[in-house]
Amino acid sequence: MNKIFMTLLILISGILQINAQTDRQLIREGNRLYRNGDYAQAETAYRKALEKNANNPQATYNLACAMMKQGNKEADEMFEKAAHMDMDKTGRSAAYYNKGVMHHKNKEYEQAIDDYKNALRLNPKDEDARKNLIICKREQQQQKQQQQNKDNQNSKEDNKKKDNNKEQKDKNNNDKNKEKEENKNKQQPKDQMSKENAEQLLNAVMQKEKDTQQRLKKAMQQPSRRNLKKNW
Repeated sequence: MNKIFMTLLILISGILQINAQTDRQLIREGNRLYRNGDYAQAETAYRKALEKNANNPQATYNLACAMMKQGNKEADEMFEKAAHMDMDKTGRSAAYYNKGVMHHKNKEYEQAIDDYKNALRLNPKDEDARKNLIICKREQQQQKQQQQNKDNQNSKEDNKKKDNNKEQKDKNNNDKNKEKEENKNKQQPKDQMSKENAEQLLNAVMQKEKDTQQRLKKAMQQPSRRNLKKNW
């Protein structure tokens, strides 16, 4: 019975001790976990610190760092939140710098450039931000050039396809015209023969009619001979 009572006292004492932790103590605990590479547990500690004090900029910034280490894209919003909290310029600059690193890693160069510029506005002595800004601009230019080359290549391929289609269409039209011409030539002798036959037939009829007319004319020109009746 006493052992059970002592166990309950230890558990209650532990719970009270956890609840008694301040946001600063939780941040220190999170920092220790973060240094050991236990980013998930560090994130939990920083979130607990924010439950104690939602306006703690250090807990917000550190939470964003722990989230970034785990590849959590929501770290971007957390860094943005930290950059607008009541921190010194160096801390706010660091928040923008880390935002820039995230976008830079994802090849989101436009956003990364803006973040690096914001970091330098707050801390002009940040050489890492300056160096990354130069690299980011160069990579952005290379990306644009590659995209332009790709677009030009696609345009050339499209034009080539159009030319091929036009050539094929012209070829098909030429083949059709050639076929029509061949069919016409095949039919032409037959048509010509029919015409010649018709002309020959017409000439024969006309000649026959002419001959008939001549015979009639000749017959009319000859004297009439009557048979005389004999006297009986």
